[in-house]
Amino acid sequence: MLTRLLLAVFLIPIFADAQSSFDVYVRVSADVKTGIESKTEFPTIQMALDHHPFLRADASGQQGRVYIQIAPGIYNERLVITQNHPRIVLIGMGKSPADVVITNSLNAVEAGGTFVSQTVEVNGSDFEADNITIANSDKSGEPAVALAIRSDRAILKHCRILGHRHALFADYGRQYYFDTYIEGDVHFIFGNATAVFDHSEIHSNGAGFITSQSRTSPDQTSGYVFLGCRVTSSGGDAKSKMMQTVGLGDPWRPYSRVVFIRTELPETVIPAGWWDRGDPANQTTAYYGEAENKGAGADFSARVSWVHQLTLDQEKSYLPEVFLRGSDHWDAKAEAERLP
Repeated sequence: MLTRLLLAVFLIPIFADAQSSFDVYVRVSADVKTGIESKTEFPTIQMALDHHPFLRADASGQQGRVYIQIAPGIYNERLVITQNHPRIVLIGMGKSPADVVITNSLNAVEAGGTFVSQTVEVNGSDFEADNITIANSDKSGEPAVALAIRSDRAILKHCRILGHRHALFADYGRQYYFDTYIEGDVHFIFGNATAVFDHSEIHSNGAGFITSQSRTSPDQTSGYVFLGCRVTSSGGDAKSKMMQTVGLGDPWRPYSRVVFIRTELPETVIPAGWWDRGDPANQTTAYYGEAENKGAGADFSARVSWVHQLTLDQEKSYLPEVFLRGSDHWDAKAEAERLP
C-alpha cells in the first residue's frame, strides 16, 4: 500500500502488462479541467463511468475490465453503475482508503425512499473496488444508504463503507468483502445478497442490530457470513451508554440467514445476540448461527434458544470458496488477490 502512490505515474503501463490487453484504464483527478481533453482523463468519477472507452473482447468473447484510477481527494458525487456497465473496477490511488472518499448526504425522507438515498449504486456485474471510502454523511437518524450493491461476483477489498442507519444495502448476487471497514448503527448491513465478509471490521457507531438479512424462502442460497472479522463499537466499557446495545441480527424477511464464525465480539453485544422482531414465527424460519467466536460478547450460554451452534462441517459450508462458488465456480478469494 505504501508504494502505491510512489508508483502512480508508472502504474498504468505496469498494471496493464500484468492484466489483459483488452483492459481499459482511465484516470479521475481534480486537476483534469473539463473531461473533454481526452477519452481517458476526467474530473469526476461519474463522468469516467459514462464516457470511458468501450470494453473489447478477446477471441473467446471474454471482456477485459475498466480500471478507474482515482487520485486522492474528496469526491462529492452520487454514482450509478448501470447494468450495461459490467466489470468496473474503482481503484483509489492514495496510501489508504481514507485518501479517496466518495461522499454525499441524503436520507430516505429527502430522497423519497431508502432505496434511492444511496451515495453509490452498483447494478453492473463483476464490480470491484479497492482502497476507497464510500460514505453517506447524513446523521438525521433516517435511513441513509452509503452503498447499494446488486452485482453478482462483486468484490470490495481494503475499502471503508461509512454511514449510520442502513449504511450497506447488500441486496443481490454473490459479494465478497475482504479487509473492509463497515460502520453504521441500525440494521446497517441489510438486503438479500449471498455475501461473505472476510477478515473485516464491523463497527457499530450507535445502538442497533448489525444485520437485517432478507432471504424470502429456504430455497434461496443467500445469506451473510462473517468470517474471521472483528466487531467493534463506539464505547464499550462497563460505564458506557453503549454497553450491551449491539445485536447481531434480526429477520427483515422470515428466512433471514446470518452466521458469525471465528469473529471477535465485544462486550457491547447483547447477551441474547439475536431478535425475532417480535414475531415468534420467525424463530422457526430464520437461520442464525455462530461458531468459534471469541471476546466478551461471544458467550453462547445466554443466546436465544433458536440460534444454531455450528458444527465443523457446517462451518466449512460457509467458507467463501464454497458459499460463493455457484455453478460458474467463482473463486472470490483468487479474484480479490489479483486486485492491486
